[in-house]
Amino acid sequence: MNLSWLGGIDPWVRLLTRLVVGVFLVWSVWDEVTRAAAIQDLAHALADDGTPWAGMAARISVYTQMACGLAFIAGLLTRWAGLTCAILFSVTAAYAVRGGVEAAMPAVLLALIGLDMLARGPGRYNLRALLVRR
Repeated sequence: MNLSWLGGIDPWVRLLTRLVVGVFLVWSVWDEVTRAAAIQDLAHALADDGTPWAGMAARISVYTQMACGLAFIAGLLTRWAGLTCAILFSVTAAYAVRGGVEAAMPAVLLALIGLDMLARGPGRYNLRALLVRR
């Protein structure tokens, strides 16, 4: 059973991955971005976990995740967003692993998706391709 003919769906799978992950990243921090109390709650939770500079860490984490999500959705600066996403979620996984491997797995997967975006870029369908016309 040779499935190599399915290689033609790669650009569409790449687009779908970017959109789903990007929307998830934006959606999961939307509350913290739009409500000051939510980001304060996150900062308190990070402080309770022993995170140094919890207030600053919460803001950096939330706004970095938002920027990565928007970049993935648009397909702009995708490799840089992938690198940033990989770093952010590697740190998150390092903290989450204290709760067990299962607790860290979502962050590990997002770090791997970030590395994939870094390595392979946005794929054929992206806003940059429309703007530059390449």
